[in-house]
Amino acid sequence: MDKEKLNKDLFVPANRKEDTSEEIRRPSLSYWQDAWIRLRKNKGAIFGIIVLFMIAVLSFAGPHINKYGLDDQDLGLSKMPPRVQGLENIDWLRLNGTKSADLTAATVEEAQEKALARFTQTDFEYITFDVKNEGNGQEDSARVIAYFYIYDAKAVDEYFWFGTDTLGRDLFTRVWYGTQISMLIAFIAAIIDMVIGVAYGGISAYYGGRVDNVMQRIIEILVGIPNLVIVILMIMILDPGIISIIIALTITGWVGMARIVRGQVLKLKNQEFVLASRTLGSSNTRILAKHLIPNTLGMIIINTMFTIPSAIFFEAFLSFIGLGLQPPEASLGTLINDGFKSLQINPHIMIFPAIVMSLIMIGFNILADGLRDALDPKMRE
Repeated sequence: MDKEKLNKDLFVPANRKEDTSEEIRRPSLSYWQDAWIRLRKNKGAIFGIIVLFMIAVLSFAGPHINKYGLDDQDLGLSKMPPRVQGLENIDWLRLNGTKSADLTAATVEEAQEKALARFTQTDFEYITFDVKNEGNGQEDSARVIAYFYIYDAKAVDEYFWFGTDTLGRDLFTRVWYGTQISMLIAFIAAIIDMVIGVAYGGISAYYGGRVDNVMQRIIEILVGIPNLVIVILMIMILDPGIISIIIALTITGWVGMARIVRGQVLKLKNQEFVLASRTLGSSNTRILAKHLIPNTLGMIIINTMFTIPSAIFFEAFLSFIGLGLQPPEASLGTLINDGFKSLQINPHIMIFPAIVMSLIMIGFNILADGLRDALDPKMRE
């Protein structure tokens, strides 16, 4: 095409502005700002944050929401099912403080005695029966089709949102107090593991040589000792309780963190920025604290987030088998242990602490997955 035939109006000279020619269009973001932006895009991680925040708030506010104390007992109202204001008339929720049973016996009287023996050992006056005779008019077969705990003159205004346990204590109060104790133990153990593991792994990797060999052999010895053996030894030395559990969790819990930090420091210690810092006269302590450890902070945070649910589960396991907290102290493990003893008859005693514990573990795990993606620059889209 002939250049002379082109319309010159189609070509407009570019207006070049010297003051904006080198302007950076994309905002300057720090490492943590960029990680937060990517974390917000992860719906699972945000869900985990919301769940953990709500559980943390309830663990502190829950024991003070209703009028019942931690150890308030009323043996006349033991093993009461959940009853919640405003939800009493919704049958499918079963939050109206009732129980039902389907029992058969030779006579109506025998069926009633069977029901009483199965569902309660105290204050029979709080139970009423709806008995149906299915013996074709003969007293040779009777069937209890339903029975209910009733809130009569003694308990007409009582509401137990999670029900009561075998001693008549409000389960809502005890579940959130137990959650507070379990999370306290887990956070303290995780912080101690992080401090010891980071220091041990960083020193081992940075100095290397004989120092590294000796320190790694110590780790291999600790890894070979089962955690349960350490717990039993701690309980023989100390009384069962929060202190003994924390010590048992921290004796070998820091080993995983130390190995992760050691691997990261080995990868970073020969890079140029470390050589430059050493050339400028920085001490070994400064290089570790100001250069190497901050560059492994992402892995440290992620590993800590995975350590917390593991510690909660381990504490619950110890309490469940009787090596952890002892009654009347409450933790998620002790509450689940109490509910397990009457699971078939009163499942609500175990269901609610088990749900809270499951939500905590799910929340921490999906949050840790989101942090792993957000803090790793390689995962950037």
